[in-house]
Amino acid sequence: MEDKMNQERIEPIRHMLLEMAVGNFSYRIQRSNADDEVESLILLLNMVAEELKSSFSHLSYVNPHNSYSSYVQASFVLDSNWMVNKISCDVSLLLGYSPKTICGAAFEIILSEESAISWNNIKGKLANNSSSSENLELVFVSQNQLLIPAFCTVCRFMDSTKILISLVTTVVKSTIIDDASFATPVIARKDSAYRLSDVQLIQQVYDYILIHIDSPLPNLKALSHIFGTNEYKLKYGFKHLFKTSIYQFYNAERLKKAYLLIENTGIPLKEIASMSGFVNYPNFSKAFRKSYGYAPNKIVRKQ
Repeated sequence: MEDKMNQERIEPIRHMLLEMAVGNFSYRIQRSNADDEVESLILLLNMVAEELKSSFSHLSYVNPHNSYSSYVQASFVLDSNWMVNKISCDVSLLLGYSPKTICGAAFEIILSEESAISWNNIKGKLANNSSSSENLELVFVSQNQLLIPAFCTVCRFMDSTKILISLVTTVVKSTIIDDASFATPVIARKDSAYRLSDVQLIQQVYDYILIHIDSPLPNLKALSHIFGTNEYKLKYGFKHLFKTSIYQFYNAERLKKAYLLIENTGIPLKEIASMSGFVNYPNFSKAFRKSYGYAPNKIVRKQ
């Protein structure tokens, strides 16, 4: 029984490490009353995530391995009994719960213990002053049992007993939970079960492609041999982490390079095609037109 409980506590640690590996330092793990090594590890991990988030924010760091969404905005509408009446679609996307799970439930069930206390204080203020509006940070508990801090505005609708809660937070797009995972049981999806070493390897492939963007892309079999992995893990792991296939990513990046060269240099188009990894100009022109909607020679060149 104890091993099973420890395994349940370790699962959020594994998930949070994967999020940190791909540059997302927003999540936290909810603390418990346990006094053991697992709890010490959770405390240290939360502290490290906080330090990394502060450091990278200060340095204006952006992880090139992810597509960031500056803000995710979501809303809850509560009834006069402080029960969730309606939610915006972004609530499910951010937290991973289905609408059926949240609607009709008390709002505080998706808050951390500390935030539940803050929420009770806000309820008291709104009960005593119907026209008041409160701004505060609340920490939500996701379906994966990770903590997601968000800045919230809580106010009452005019001439109504209903309460509106609007939240704003910053997340990595690849961590937003897909619609397909909307199931009430908290069960991790199999396709997200990547070890930290797998994530690091796939990011090495990402960097390899960028470094060799001026060369033809090796086929999947050759790439898997270069990095000592198998084709299946490489293909589906890359697609899962970066939301695009290896070839689509390679093609998009070399076309971006070509566009910049055409726009800012006087290098002949045929030479730019070769510098961008295309075997000949007709293939380059066809790919460029498909991506941008016009031929390379239509770009106004600065030189």
